[in-house]
Amino acid sequence: MALDWACGRGGADCRKIQVNQPCYFPNTLLNHASYAFNSYYQKYKKKGATCYFNAAAMISDLDPSHNSCRYDYIP
Repeated sequence: MALDWACGRGGADCRKIQVNQPCYFPNTLLNHASYAFNSYYQKYKKKGATCYFNAAAMISDLDPSHNSCRYDYIP
């Protein structure tokens, strides 16, 4: 699955979507994947990375941060 790849070999920082961390809730595949895919893309976009994930993701201008869960943005 793309989420497992992003958090593993992909090198995304998935610590904030672990239990008792600020982005764990809502505890859904959609929300966790959104965070992980963003982490991967922000980390590697300047090296030519895409945010496609086999049609599971897309780039958005909207900030999905919520409550204490802040998504990284690297200009």
